[in-house]
Parts: sequence; C-alpha cells; structure tokens
Amino acid sequence: MVDCSYKGLLEIPSNLPSQTQVLYLQANHIRVINYTSFTNVPGLKILDLSNNSISRVPPYAFHYLRSLQVLNLTNNFIQNLEGQVFTPLLALKELDLSYNNISNLPESLGNNTRNLTFLGVKNNHLQTVDRMVLETFTNLRVLLAKSNPWQCSCPILGLKLWLENFLYKGGVIDELICTSPENRKGKNLLQIPFEFYKSCPPFSTSFPMANIHQHGPEHRNNGRHGYHGDHLDGSHHECEPKPKPRPANLRHAIATVVITGVVCGIVCLMMLAAAIYGCAYAAIMAKYQKELKEVERMASAAEQGSPEEKEPLDSSLA
Repeated sequence: MVDCSYKGLLEIPSNLPSQTQVLYLQANHIRVINYTSFTNVPGLKILDLSNNSISRVPPYAFHYLRSLQVLNLTNNFIQNLEGQVFTPLLALKELDLSYNNISNLPESLGNNTRNLTFLGVKNNHLQTVDRMVLETFTNLRVLLAKSNPWQCSCPILGLKLWLENFLYKGGVIDELICTSPENRKGKNLLQIPFEFYKSCPPFSTSFPMANIHQHGPEHRNNGRHGYHGDHLDGSHHECEPKPKPRPANLRHAIATVVITGVVCGIVCLMMLAAAIYGCAYAAIMAKYQKELKEVERMASAAEQGSPEEKEPLDSSLA
C-alpha cells in the first residue's frame, strides 16, 4: 500500500513501487492522467484519485491496470468520458464518478466492465441515461445517482423501465428526483405512474411496459427501444401502448384481501349471534329467578299464616 494523499502533488508520481496494490492519491492537485502514469504498477487493485483537479480522463489512461478492482474519481472536474477509457479494466468491481460535471455516460462504458457491482454517478449533470448503457452491467448491485438534474419527460422512460426491473431483481438505488418538466418537478422518478408516459413514442414489443418484471435474458439483451423511428411514418395508431394488465402478484393480493374480508365477516356474524344468544339467555334466566323467588315467598307466607288466622283456631280447640 502506498499513501500519497494530502501531499500537494501536481502529478502522479513516477517512482511508485512495482508491487503496489493499493494507491491513495486523494486530496492533491493532480490535473492530468497520462498514458504512462501507471505503467510500473500493473498489479494495482485499488486506486483513489478523489478530491483532485482532474478535468479529463484520456483514452487508455488505465491501459495497464488490468487487475484494478476499485477506482474512485469523486470530487474532480470531469466533464466528458471517452468511450474507451474503462475498456482495459476487466476486473473492475467498483467505480465511483460522483461529484463531477459529467453530463452523459458513453455507450461503451460497460463493454468490458461486466463485473462491475457498484456504480456511483450522483451529484453530476446527468439529465438521462440510455438504458442500453446500464444493461451491459449484468452484475450491478448498487447504483447511486441522486442529485442530478433529471428530466423526467419521454426520453427518460427507458431508464425508468430499467430501474423498475433492476429493483425487482434485488438491486439497490437511491432516489432520482425530477427537475423537469414543471408538473413532475420534485417527484421521485420511480414513483411516477407509467400512465403518465402513455403519450410518449411506444417501445418495441421486446421490452413492453406491461411486462417489466417478467423478462428473460433474451429480452434484456435485445430490448432496444425506438423513441422516434417507429413514430415517424404516421403509424402511431398501430403502436399505441396497450393497457397494462394487472400483475399476477397484485391479483393474488386482492384475492387474499377479499377472502380475508369474507372470513372476518363470517367470524363477526358468529360473534354477534353468540352475543345475542347470551343476552337472551341471561334475560330468561333473570326472569326465571325472579319468578322462582316470588313463588318461594308466597309458599313461605302460606305455611306460616298471619297471627289473626291462628287465634280463632286456638280458641276453638280449647
């Protein structure tokens, strides 16, 4: 491990030990990454270049780092990414590009980084991301993309579909808050109903809106969309989005709720009947007890008799 952080460096040192596997270069003043910057550390696995002044990453800047697994480029001034810049990084698992000025991700970003499990692009200038760029990351587990000026109009629908499918497969993402159009400003993209995008140009049948949670591998690889191509010939009526059928799991949930409600209703009726029976039985028993006490009182009075009734009987016997 080589720690060159907070050293005031203006460039990457050229005398790094060849056996270096972990290199910390954060919090310096590095502006440029040259083609030969890492030629003598081919076994590098972790590289931290955060908090520098890098504005551009040239092609093949990491050409010799075929064992690199973690690359941190946060808090720089990167605006554009060359298409081939990450191509040699076959072993890369974590890539953090947060807190830069990146406005788009190149289509070839994931061509040779299929082992990537973490991608951070938060606090950049991204307005949308092509779904096909993200689909190349077949092993991605975490995507951090908040605090970007997301434009939640029709072009972002592909990203929304991918995010829904990504979440369904167990992926982790943070919130994507819309900045436009005005009627969706401040809303989380994932919480906007798909019905709001019905007027957008339809997708091809290989990636239908109604089945975003039921894709096989062939759909994920071939699900290219046509935002404009299928809409230019005036045949929009033939490609209107079909009403989204209710997902199977939602039908099961509704059936469960209905059955539970019926069972609860029956139980409540049985409890009500038991309560009525109990009240009736208590009233009958109370009346019976009252009548029984009255009979006992009258019988006791008849046996004893009053003193006036006993006196004539005693004088007659005398």
